[in-house]
Amino acid sequence: MKNLTFFFLILSFFGISQYWQQEIDYKIEIDFDNTNNQYRGVQKINYTNNSPETLNKVFFHLYFNAFKPGSEMAIRQNNSADKNTRFKIDLDSLGPKQEGFLKVYNLSQNGKLLNVVDSETILEVELDTPLSPNETTEFSMTFAGQVPDLVRRAGKNSKEGIEYSMAQWYPKMCEYDSEGWNADPYTGREFHGVWGNFDVKIRIDKEYVVAASGYLQNADDIGKGYSNRKNPKSKKGKVEWHFIAPRVHDFTWSADKNYVHDTYPGPNEVTLHFFYKKDPDIIENWKKLQPYTAKMMEYFNAKIGVYPYKQYTVAQGGDGGMEYAMMTLITGGRAFDGLFGVTCHELAHSWFQHVLATNETKHEWMDEGFTTFISTLAEDEILEKKKDFPMEGRYSSYYNLALSGKEMPQSTNANRYEYNYAYERTAYNKGAVFLSQLGYIIGRENLFKTLQEYYNEWKFKHPRPNDFRRIAERVSGIQLQWYLTDWTQTTNVIDYRIEKVSGASGNTEIVLNRKGLMPMPLEILVKYNDGQYDIIYIPISLMRGEKNNPYNINWKVKPDWFWANPFYSFHLEKNINEIEAIVIDPSNLMADIDKTNNYYLPKIKRFEDKELEK
Repeated sequence: MKNLTFFFLILSFFGISQYWQQEIDYKIEIDFDNTNNQYRGVQKINYTNNSPETLNKVFFHLYFNAFKPGSEMAIRQNNSADKNTRFKIDLDSLGPKQEGFLKVYNLSQNGKLLNVVDSETILEVELDTPLSPNETTEFSMTFAGQVPDLVRRAGKNSKEGIEYSMAQWYPKMCEYDSEGWNADPYTGREFHGVWGNFDVKIRIDKEYVVAASGYLQNADDIGKGYSNRKNPKSKKGKVEWHFIAPRVHDFTWSADKNYVHDTYPGPNEVTLHFFYKKDPDIIENWKKLQPYTAKMMEYFNAKIGVYPYKQYTVAQGGDGGMEYAMMTLITGGRAFDGLFGVTCHELAHSWFQHVLATNETKHEWMDEGFTTFISTLAEDEILEKKKDFPMEGRYSSYYNLALSGKEMPQSTNANRYEYNYAYERTAYNKGAVFLSQLGYIIGRENLFKTLQEYYNEWKFKHPRPNDFRRIAERVSGIQLQWYLTDWTQTTNVIDYRIEKVSGASGNTEIVLNRKGLMPMPLEILVKYNDGQYDIIYIPISLMRGEKNNPYNINWKVKPDWFWANPFYSFHLEKNINEIEAIVIDPSNLMADIDKTNNYYLPKIKRFEDKELEK
C-alpha cells in the first residue's frame, strides 16, 4: 500500500492525471413580463468541483449585457477589419427599450452573501468558503433580465416575426477545466458550458406557445400541441411551463403566440417537435421537412452514434441557424433546400457540440468543421444529389482562404480573428476539409470508424483536438501529430508538382517537388496507353505507417518520402511513350492549392473513372 501511495504521489508531482470535468445542477424559475420584455427569476445551483484544485472564485456569464451601446461586443464589431454580416443591427443604435441586460442580486453560497465584481458579460464571485476537490456547494441568487432586440442569435421580434428567441438568457456558470477558467467576455462568437441537469419553470402569458430544451413535465396542464388539452391551466393570465433537461450544457427556449406545433416520430422512439409561424407561405415546406429530419437523424446515428435523448426540437426563431441543447433555432422563410440544409447542419451539432462538447471558443473548427463535413454528406445522400465530389465547395472555399492573405492558424481563439471572413472560412470549411482529408490519409473506412470511436469515448465530455487525433491513430495505426500540427497550428499549405518526367529504354523517371511547407502522402495515378492503370502510393516518414488500397486497381507502395526533402523521384518500368497520363491525387481529397501542376500530359483535368472505386 505504501508503494502504491508513493506511485500516486509521483504521478501527481509530474502532473499526470486522469480526465475530469465539473458538474452542475440548475433550478431556475422566472416570471416573464411580455409587456416590457423583462423577466425576474430565482436560481439555485449545486456545483461540484471535480478538479484536483481548490477553488477560491467562480465566474458567471451574463450574455445579455453585451447587447447594448458601448459594450465590448459593440466595440469589437465597430473595429473589426471587415464587417460581420451576421449582425443585422448596429448595437450602438439600440435605445433603453431595445438593449438587453442581465443583473444578479443576492448571490449567496450555502446561505452566505458573496462579494461580486460585475464586468459586463462576466461576473466574478469570491467564495465565502473555498471549494475543495470533490466537494459540492450551493449557490442561490435572484436575477433580472431584459430581452434585447434580436441583433444576433437571441432577442425579441425577429425579422420573421418570432417574438422571443431566448438563448444564453440566464446567469450561466463558466466552465473550469485543466486549462483554468473559461471566462472570456462575449463578443458575439461561441459558447462553452458546464455539463449538468436543468430544472426550469417559465411563467408567461397564457397565449404563448413555448419551445424549449428538455422534456415538458406538465404537458397535461398545457396543451399547445404537447397534449390534447384545449386551454392551458392558467393563473392570473399566466401559464407555468416546467421543463427538465438532463445531461446538457445549456438551456434555450423560444415563444410566440402564433406558433404551429407539430410532432413527428424519429428513430429509436425519439419525438421530433416542430414550431413555426402560422404562415401559409411556409407551412408546406415545414410539413415536408419533418420526415426528412427523421432521415437526417437516422443518417447521423449510423455514421457517428445514436442520439442519446428522446426529443429534438426545430423551432423558427433566431437570425439564421444556431444549435442548442436538444433544439435549434432557425429562420423558417426559406426555399425547401435552404430549410433542409440549415436543419441538417444544426441537427448535426447535436453530435458535434451538444454531445461532444468541444470548447467552441478555442476549437471552433472541431464543432463547426465536423458538423459541416457530416451534414454536407448527409444532404447529398438524403436528397439524392449524387454529386461526384460533395465536398468540392468546401475545398474551394478553403483554397480561396489560403490564397487570400487573410488566413490565421486554425488554433486561433474564435474571438481573435482579424477578419470575420477568415473566421467563417476557417471554422466551417477548413474544418470540414480537415476530416475529408483525414479520410485521404487513413482511408474512408478508418475515418468513419474513428468518428464512431470518438463519439463512444468522448460523449458527454469536452474533447480537444489531441483527443480526436489519438483515436484516429489508434484506429488507423498511422501517426498523425504532424497532420494536426500543420493543418491547425500553422497556415502552411499543400502544394505538390510533377517536376520532371524523363525516360530511357524501358524505364521512366518521375521527379516530384513539394513546393508547399505541409507534407502529405501522395497517391499518383498512372494511365497507360493500353488502358491499364497503376496507383503509386508514397507515404511520408512522419506517418510511420500506410493506408490500405482504396481502389480496384494495382497499388504500388514506394519508400517513404522524408518530409525535409523537397524532392522525390521514382521509376516506372515502362517506356515514356507508353504513358498516357500521370495525375497526383486523382481523388481530389488532398487540398493541394495549385492543381495545375499536378498533371503530366494535362489533357486530363480530373480523373473520373468510376471503375477505380471499390
